[in-house]
Amino acid sequence: MARMIDQIRASKLPSNMMQFAARGALSVTPDENIEILVYLAKHNKVFGDLARMTLAGWDEKSSLAAASDPKTPREVLDYLVSPENLRPKLLPALLENPAVSDSELAKFALSASAESLAAMLQSPRVRAAKGILQSLRANPYLKAAEATAVAELLSGRVAPADAAKVSAPDGATSADLTQSAAATAVAIESHDEAASAEKDGEEVPEETVSAYLAEHTAEIGAEEGKAFQAIGGVVDLLGAGYFPVVETKDMAEATQQPGTATVAAAPAAAAKPAPAADSRPMGRVPPAAEPRRENTLQKINRLDVKGRIQLALKGNKEERSILIRDGTKVVALAVLDAPRITDGEVEKFAQQKNVLEAVLRQIPLKRRFMKNYIVVRNLVSNPRTPLDLGLALMKHLLPQDLKNISGNKEISETVRKLALKMYKQKLDAANKK
Repeated sequence: MARMIDQIRASKLPSNMMQFAARGALSVTPDENIEILVYLAKHNKVFGDLARMTLAGWDEKSSLAAASDPKTPREVLDYLVSPENLRPKLLPALLENPAVSDSELAKFALSASAESLAAMLQSPRVRAAKGILQSLRANPYLKAAEATAVAELLSGRVAPADAAKVSAPDGATSADLTQSAAATAVAIESHDEAASAEKDGEEVPEETVSAYLAEHTAEIGAEEGKAFQAIGGVVDLLGAGYFPVVETKDMAEATQQPGTATVAAAPAAAAKPAPAADSRPMGRVPPAAEPRRENTLQKINRLDVKGRIQLALKGNKEERSILIRDGTKVVALAVLDAPRITDGEVEKFAQQKNVLEAVLRQIPLKRRFMKNYIVVRNLVSNPRTPLDLGLALMKHLLPQDLKNISGNKEISETVRKLALKMYKQKLDAANKK
């Protein structure tokens, strides 16, 4: 019996079945599903975009198994390791997979991102392959310390196994490699955070800010003088534990009365004897230690609308995470235009309940964000997402996500019913084959 991938290559499936295939909804094995999706992504003009989006959000466990398995078709491995499609958590497995050629890795090394470089330099295979190391040395993102390490490996002054501090045991199975790759992926995720912080240190051109201000002159004028006010309130934004307890006059008097003490004062009194008389001049009180992140919020509170827009476009990840909640629409939307914004941030914004509706409507209008399956799924799953938007995006979801949404009591009943209907339709179509 011919495999489904063979029928797709021969163009023997009807259009509706091809659409199911591009969504990963066919009842075939996980490895064949990935093979089908990669074929459609590379060779089918009609369903290629949908297949690429499906692959971007494909089950991580199945993807990692395919990346680790030497029997995975070459076309699939080449697709997974290409810079435009690479999922960082799969890179360690791809690097150690003998079915991925050194030439392919050398080509990848030339333009690998900063986070990918860190993973490659931890790979025993890469550290022992001079051809790949030569390509790494030509990478523009290579830092000074990394360049030194590459030079030492090429010169033979450092043994690859000793330098890497890691080696694969003889007879290691595919499962062993998968487990090792998963462990290394955790390190990559930590490196991603560092890379994001480094990116926040880059300069954003003034032209970017000026262009946004000019484009939204009327809106800025209408909101002039409006102070920062977080959707949902500042306590909800930062958490109740963020704010320190301030001692009032009544509380201070109570601590002086016999037999009474505040909760905060009691442990301190019991812990150590009364201090000696303070020699500092009267009236000079030492400044209280500022709570965590208070400076960022104070900074934002002091800014007018134009100042908050500039900070949204030029600021760091923490500042963007606060300004996305700004009740002034033109400020919140500026966050989504920030050159430094990452896909991970947008994934979180898409599932937030305490943002303006305009923010959730703006996310799908940006093609870059809509290529991220997790962003699409989070928007549909968000109770705050407008009904018409959620219904329009639902067609892109995989069967398992449709099933999950159909049981989510926080979401509109209309969305839940349609999700269940679409889920059953996909199941029926798969079972009829």
